[in-house]
This record gives sequence, C-alpha cells and structure tokens, in this order.
Amino acid sequence: MAEQVKPKIDPSWYKALQKEFESTYFQELKHFLQQEKAAGKTIYPAGSEIFNAFNLCPLPQVKCVILGQDPYHGPNQAHGLCFSVRKGIKPPPSLVNIYKEINAGLGLPIPTHGELTGWARQGVLMLNAVLTVEASKPASHQNRGWENFTDSAIKAVSEQQERVVFMLWGRFARSKKQLIDAEKHLILEAAHPSPFSAHSGFFGCKHFALCNQYLAKNSREPIDWRL
Repeated sequence: MAEQVKPKIDPSWYKALQKEFESTYFQELKHFLQQEKAAGKTIYPAGSEIFNAFNLCPLPQVKCVILGQDPYHGPNQAHGLCFSVRKGIKPPPSLVNIYKEINAGLGLPIPTHGELTGWARQGVLMLNAVLTVEASKPASHQNRGWENFTDSAIKAVSEQQERVVFMLWGRFARSKKQLIDAEKHLILEAAHPSPFSAHSGFFGCKHFALCNQYLAKNSREPIDWRL
C-alpha cells in the first residue's frame, strides 16, 4: 500500500482530525477532487489554500468561530476563509453587511478590502462547512464529505478549548449548535448577513461587541476587528 501523504495542515489540527483524514469518506472525497481536476475542472480555492482557515488559526489559539457554508465560486475570490476575498477583489454583499454591523456596534471604520486574514491570525476560525467548490457552480461539492470533516473540527474546538465564541448566522450555521457545548462556550445566533436576510436580525445583533466582552470577562485578549 502506498504511504499516506500527510495533508498540509497545522499540526494541532492534524492531531485533532487525524481520524477524519484516515477515514473512508475522506479518501473518497480526496479521490473525487482528484477526478474533478483530472477532468479539467477548475476548483476553488487553490489546493494549497483549502486548509487556510486551520493554518492561520491553530486549534490552541481559537477564540472565536465564524461559520460559512460554501466557498465563493468566482475567480480570485475564495482563499480558504469564509466570507473573505483577496485584496483587490470587491467585498461581496454579505461581507459588506458584516462590516456595517461592526461599524454600528463598535464604531470602527468600514474596510476598503475584503481579506480577513488579520482576524484569522488573532484566533478567529473562519470556517466554511464545505471547503471546495467547482468554478461557477455554487454548492457543487456539498454532500461529498466535507461536512463530516468540518463538523469534527467544530466538535474539536468545543471539546478541547475553553470559552470560545461561536457566531452562527442563518439557518444552516445555526444547525451546528448541537455540536457545541453551551456550558463551556458562548453561542451567538442571528440571521445571515446576506442582503436577503440581514434586516431580519443580523443588523443590530451586536455579535462583535458581545464577543469581545465575553473574551475580556474570561481573561482572553479581545479581537481587534479592524483590518
């Protein structure tokens, strides 16, 4: 049998998720992605950036988890962090609404770019439930196994860390509540920041201020939400 190639993911996450990498479903997912690439399909994000959220935010450093559903499917957008796009790319509408809520809740200026790497480096796990997508085909890699993998990542944070803030926006993210120990962590729920739903409870949720209040109360460094 060929030697298993170790994934390019932070060692703390590899240790926590090793069983997932060795599972049958993950081997099938890996084979699916290889087949898609062999067929000439463009997959986002680039292979080296699939685990960006984990590499920028090692497990022991996680203070806050923001959950998304699917990577952006347009060129030069997705780079492994939910809601984030590369500098030089116009911030998508949901991210603009996130910025508006931060501005309203904390008085911080609205950034001119959409790259959220600065948050990730401070301990914000920017996690999509599905980590890849085919170009121009939203949700094309759902139900291929990624959800099992990222559910295990959420459980790992819940079980191995203390006093983490989970921001669950929209019905899909809120369905992950059952994976989180509410006795150990703060769970914040609101509508999705999409223009279709932001006015139904995302605007005015004050999640970013509440996050920092909770972290400070528990002797953890608050997040600087400026970019």
